[in-house]
Order: sequence, then structure tokens, then C-alpha cells
Amino acid sequence: MRSDRNQTAPLGVKLAAAAGLLFLHLPILLIFVYAFTTEEKTYQWPPPGFTLDWLSVTWNRPDVWAALGLSVKVAVVSTTIALVLGTLCAAAVSGTKFFGREVVSLLVILPIALPGIITGIALRSAFNLADIPFSFWTIILGHATFCVVVVYNNAVARFRRTSGSMIEASMDLGADGFQTFRHIVLPNIGTALLAGGMLAFALSFDEVIVTTFTAGQQQTLPIWMLEELVRPRQRPVTNVVAMVVVLVTFLPILAAYYLTREGDQVAGSGK
Repeated sequence: MRSDRNQTAPLGVKLAAAAGLLFLHLPILLIFVYAFTTEEKTYQWPPPGFTLDWLSVTWNRPDVWAALGLSVKVAVVSTTIALVLGTLCAAAVSGTKFFGREVVSLLVILPIALPGIITGIALRSAFNLADIPFSFWTIILGHATFCVVVVYNNAVARFRRTSGSMIEASMDLGADGFQTFRHIVLPNIGTALLAGGMLAFALSFDEVIVTTFTAGQQQTLPIWMLEELVRPRQRPVTNVVAMVVVLVTFLPILAAYYLTREGDQVAGSGK
């Protein structure tokens, strides 16, 4: 019997796929082009010339480094919180049965399903009501709301693919809860947690809408980029920063894809 994987896709399907990829990625490629243009005030096409000078200009901008540092700190702390809370929620939902379990699961994933502006307005209203000043930690709280969801989705899927007999066997052999988690659970969910953490970091690093409502006067890198776009001078600097952001976020997303694409088998099911 001939396998469907050996069949060649029709020409129309190939053309449609190519058109879709161009539609998605051509604007991103333009960012790379305008990062090296000699024109500093407009987006002229074709660019009048190309130069590498904007790389050194961007490197010497202290405001770029300040915004980048804040974004990295926020992403690291938000991802850490998400790894802890998301893993605990996933373990509770997938490992036990209790009344309202599906409701709890829905409430956990709800923040990422809501529009970002709704989440931002809700958080800002809560901070104002509680008289909490805007700070580094208010940004963290805003980002953690959707970072937890990313980790939770990856962890709960892997928990459900892990055979419960492995945990029961570990307990029967005398291992305590920590030993079972360290030697049985963590090796099976480790790649899912790593992938979820990478995706959470990328989402936090790029976030704009929720940050706008929770940052106050602070500037993360995406907020800095938005404010720089309205200025008529040195626009290629913004494109250089955007190019770096694309590269920084692309790598963890690619790594997360390769880490999770082979996780469709139930661990321990064949033992």
C-alpha cells in the first residue's frame, strides 16, 4: 500500500503555501533591509544605499540598553514564576480528579484567550483600587498572567502522556515524593517545561499591550520601539533593534518546536 507521505502535493497547494509564507514573512524581511539603509527619516523604496553605521549607533545608545535590560529582567522573572505556578497547576489538574477540575483548567487558560487590552485595563484598575504604585513588579504581575498559561499548556499535555504506573512503581520501591519527582516526573516533563519556559520568555520579551497599562513611566524594549517610531530621526536604529528582537525570539521558539514535536508518545506505556 502506498504511503500518503510519498505523494507529491499539487502545484496549486505549493503556490498557495509559498504565497502564504511570503505574506507572513516579507514584512519581517523589510525590517532587515531598512536596518542598513542610509536614509534616516523615511522608509524610501528602494533604499538609496546601505551602511553598517547604524549598528554602532545603536550599540552606543544608553536608552536602548536600559530598555533591553528591563525587558530581559521582566522576562526572566515572569518565566520563573510561570514555571513554578504553571507546573503546579498542571500537576494538580492532570494528576487528580476533583469537582470543578475543568473549570479550574478553563480559568487558568482564560487570560491568554482574553484580548490583551482587557487584561491590561483589569490589572490597571486593580492596581489603582489597591493603591499599588506602578513599578517593576506590576509589569511582572501583568506578564505572569499569560506566561503561566504557556507553561501550563505544555506541562499538562506532557503530564497526560506520562504513565501513572511509573510513579506508582517508584512509590512501591520506597521512593519518597521528592525522589519520585526528581528521578521519574522531571525527566519526563523536562523538555516540555523547557519549551514552555522558552515560549513564555519570548512572549514576555515582546509584550506591548499589557505592559502599556502596567509599566507607568518605565520603558521595556517594545514600548521604547513604539515611541521611537514617531520620531523623524534615526529610524534605522529602531529597525536594528527590531531585527535583534526577531532573532532573539525566533531562537527559543524554534528550540521549543524541536523539543516538543516528538512528545506524542506516553512515557512508560511500553514497559
